[in-house]
Amino acid sequence: MNTPLSALDARVLGALIEKQLTTPDQYPLSINALVNACNQKSNRDPLLSLNESTVQDTVDALKKRHLVMEKSGFGSRVPKYHQIFCNTEFGTLKLTPIETGILCELLLRGPQTPGELRARVARMAAVSDVSEIEQALEAMQTRAAGALVAKLPREPNRRDSCFAQLFTELPAAPAVTASESAPVQATAAQAGVIATAADSSLTPNSGLTLQSLSARITALEAELADLRLRLPN
Repeated sequence: MNTPLSALDARVLGALIEKQLTTPDQYPLSINALVNACNQKSNRDPLLSLNESTVQDTVDALKKRHLVMEKSGFGSRVPKYHQIFCNTEFGTLKLTPIETGILCELLLRGPQTPGELRARVARMAAVSDVSEIEQALEAMQTRAAGALVAKLPREPNRRDSCFAQLFTELPAAPAVTASESAPVQATAAQAGVIATAADSSLTPNSGLTLQSLSARITALEAELADLRLRLPN
């Protein structure tokens, strides 16, 4: 089962993974550098303006969950942070370079098409063409340990469907126009998930498999369980 992440968790982990891959000589990051990375104006959606206290609280929570570690260099009093969310000896989530780049981009920018991912992942991993992205997305959907991404219903006036990571709640589907066939909708109020069952991307030949749907449900159940634990008795 995937580790449920909040939107702030996703931004912090995505920023750490990005800097680990793109500027390894400046990694790990101090809290100030991490704040700047989270609030960066490029390669981010949505744009945020987080203060140091918010980022520090998020980092501290991720440390308790063993997703981030603190590292202080010899002779340095400034603590620095690195992610142990994926591709480390401390966890079980092992990804290829392209898969790591895809997950990083989805954490930082939300759902994207394979074509969009191809252009953006190329700054973190060698990508020759979009077919490599599509193959990686397929592998991430069909992992034996559970899907990491899901194919979303195709948005109106878009040729390709977007893919979303399954660590945070899925985005609501876009509203359809009257000219389109009316979808059957099912809602999960706590998670804000809307699935359009009549959309063509939910056909048996699509990438949104029973396994990825099961992974969505599992992730939502974990989020709801976490919410119940936080409610006062």
